[in-house]
Amino acid sequence: MGSKLKVAGWITLGAVAGALTTMQLQATARNTAMPFPLDEIQQLTQVFELVKNTYVVPIDEKKLITDAIGGMVSGLDPHSQYIEQKHVREFSENITGKFVGVGIEIGMEDGLVKVITPIEGSPAFKAGIKSGDLITKVDDTQVKGLTVEQAVKKMRGEPNTKVTLTIFRKTESRSFTVPIVRAEIQQQSVRAKVVEPGYAWVQVRQFQDKTVEDFVRRIEDVYKEDPKLKGLVLDLRNDPGGSVVASVAIASAFLPPDVVVVSTKGQLATSKSILRANPKDYLYPEGRGMLRSLPPDPLRKLPEAVKTVPMVVLVNEGSASASEIVAGALQDHKRALVMGAQTFGKGSVQQLICLGPEQQRIDKCSSAAIKITTARYYTPNDRSIQAKGIVPDVMLDETADGPLYSALRTREADLDKHLQSGQGVEEKDVAREKAREEARKRYEEEAAKAGKSPLKQPPDLGSPEDFPLMQALNQLKNKPVQVSKTATERKPEDATVTN
Repeated sequence: MGSKLKVAGWITLGAVAGALTTMQLQATARNTAMPFPLDEIQQLTQVFELVKNTYVVPIDEKKLITDAIGGMVSGLDPHSQYIEQKHVREFSENITGKFVGVGIEIGMEDGLVKVITPIEGSPAFKAGIKSGDLITKVDDTQVKGLTVEQAVKKMRGEPNTKVTLTIFRKTESRSFTVPIVRAEIQQQSVRAKVVEPGYAWVQVRQFQDKTVEDFVRRIEDVYKEDPKLKGLVLDLRNDPGGSVVASVAIASAFLPPDVVVVSTKGQLATSKSILRANPKDYLYPEGRGMLRSLPPDPLRKLPEAVKTVPMVVLVNEGSASASEIVAGALQDHKRALVMGAQTFGKGSVQQLICLGPEQQRIDKCSSAAIKITTARYYTPNDRSIQAKGIVPDVMLDETADGPLYSALRTREADLDKHLQSGQGVEEKDVAREKAREEARKRYEEEAAKAGKSPLKQPPDLGSPEDFPLMQALNQLKNKPVQVSKTATERKPEDATVTN
């Protein structure tokens, strides 16, 4: 029991209630000064023998032990879990943002897989698959009746293997098959554009290994198109989180050198840390500091104007973990005005430990692993993100007519056994409960009217009909902003930010 389990790196895993979990990988060892609870271990052994010998049918011993481990870890909080070896690869894919597949972002429509967008340069992109195409079959399997996860699993596979998609294209009223050779795909995590002269929109959809490089490239493109930007909107809505070092880098792009971006506090000495707007804290994950010198800092390519351009950060209930780190840092340092809805509240750190041979990297793990909460995240002003989230400086509704159903979204504080903030007793959020009840009534009324028709959805993010984006632009232009009709009494904690 005294052997060390060593892994290295910061990663992300998912997903609980739509939130990817920001992860930390670091060396750990059992504290041998703490004695084992022998009586309880004997009781565990006794239960194991009783179940094995008396249950109505024979039970595999390995399954009993695996279930016991799983129950032990998952009973801690919603984000701690035991990961069987066969699922470790999926977790590794979430870490890097890389996977082997056809290269499309998808949703569901009428029980079929709808192509949201093909990823630029991917096999699907090269094969001519377009946004709005419906996938009816994957090889010989009908898609109707499958979940999104099942459909994704069918399309993924090994590199250089073939998969045939049957496509229905509405605009042409025809079906056809497209043979595609699977390849390694790098997900696109950053989008940006000049929405109107002088004003740009930059969306970070998820924090991954390549996010910083993508971000720098997109910002460079924006400034080439309009070198005299008057304002920038950083959109973190529905960003489920990801790599903490990527979030530190993105925050650092806008902050003065060496200021605190985020800190962590936990029981272990290694769980206590302060990450600053400093290349040594975001250029490589924990455990790679054996390098003699830092690799080149991609942020050096950014225009100097990025440090001072007026900013608004957009967030909502789907902004979690790493995106909350960025929003909290920019808010506390009064670098940007945060607008939108209170964020998810995923402010805990999980450590992923391979249960295989000593020093085995998680991406090389040949056995099971555990993901366990080891610390909480705190903003530069020492505000706990956990179960609280980031409260915007200006609350916005989803549409000009008010909120749709966003109040029905699950947040961290709604999860069973969630870890508390560590900063006082959690109080009931009266305003949120009122908004949730109103949203529930509105949903039921609209559902009754719509029948089988799909309910109204908010416009696409970044589009001219994107109401919160238009309000963010009004803020940057010093024009009137239409604040939330249902949450005007909500105030940010310890944050009076002016833009």
